[in-house]
Amino acid sequence: MSDGKSHQQQQSLSLAIIVLFALCHQIPVAQCVELTFELPDNAKECFHEEIQKNQTAALEFQVVSGGRYDVDVTLESPTGEVIYRQIKTQFDSYQFVAAATGIYVACFSNEFSTFSHKIVYMDFQVGEEAPLPGIEEHATVLTQLETSAQEIHKGLNAILDYQTHHRLREAQGRKRAEDLNERVLWWSLTETAAILLIAIGQVLVLRNFFSEKKPSQMSYTLMK
Repeated sequence: MSDGKSHQQQQSLSLAIIVLFALCHQIPVAQCVELTFELPDNAKECFHEEIQKNQTAALEFQVVSGGRYDVDVTLESPTGEVIYRQIKTQFDSYQFVAAATGIYVACFSNEFSTFSHKIVYMDFQVGEEAPLPGIEEHATVLTQLETSAQEIHKGLNAILDYQTHHRLREAQGRKRAEDLNERVLWWSLTETAAILLIAIGQVLVLRNFFSEKKPSQMSYTLMK
């Protein structure tokens, strides 16, 4: 019984060591540009990426804050052909296979806006992700330990993607809540000022109705 437990513990320890080694020493083949940038009004920002022929690439973007949360996006091939275009879009993703080797250009435009700055998140991935060390050279069927390590690695990558999207949604929701709070504050101040002005006006009018006129003013009125 103790031998069985020790054997299971050794397997768990070996699995943990393999996963840790894979996470710390993985050599990625895919290139990835992931950033968040500010896009001023009447501005256009372009990003250039060299892609080899028949290589898979993916472009993902989302407007985090600013205006109506929309932006114009274009993706051009090395020949200048527009292979992807979106007009006033909040978020989208596009995956393609490069038809030719060269520089591909992804442009984000806020030229249609006259005063709204935008915060845009972009993820430009090129190529496939490298497998775990030692697995790509396997000529036989993967063992249960290696299969588990590969599944854990895929699960961790999916968790990273989910965390990124949830952070973007949280930032977008927080920005909308702050904007709504500011609007409600200014609207409340305006209503308060209007109520005070109306109250003061009503007091002055009522005071004028009940104020007694002086005799000189009354005789002057009768003479008229």
